Amino acid sequence: QVQLVESGGGWVQPGGSLRLSCAASGSIFRLSPVAWYRQAPGKQRELVASITSGGTTNYDDSVKGRFTISRDNAKLTVYLQMNSLKPEDTALYYCNLEAWRSKSLYWGQGTQVTVSS
Repeated sequence: QVQLVESGGGWVQPGGSLRLSCAASGSIFRLSPVAWYRQAPGKQRELVASITSGGTTNYDDSVKGRFTISRDNAKLTVYLQMNSLKPEDTALYYCNLEAWRSKSLYWGQGTQVTVSS
């Protein structure tokens, strides 16, 4: 069983920055791909960024050049650095892990990001 706990959300003005963190329990983290998703009110959950166990990253076109996903396997933590935030980035952000062997999916509880003036 893996537990994921997100933190770092909050309110920020357009153009501002936030860094989200997702702390995982269990060493399986080191071998598993991890991703950040977001869900805005009335919209479907969408993939924002992902990172493999080896550090290969992938981004949705809407955040390329503004967001950076990274991981620290020693701390069992994945980060999402968000710069040049826009109002359309407002959403509940979730951390997701796909267990490397079982392919089971684990989700955190989410952290709210609000971008407004």
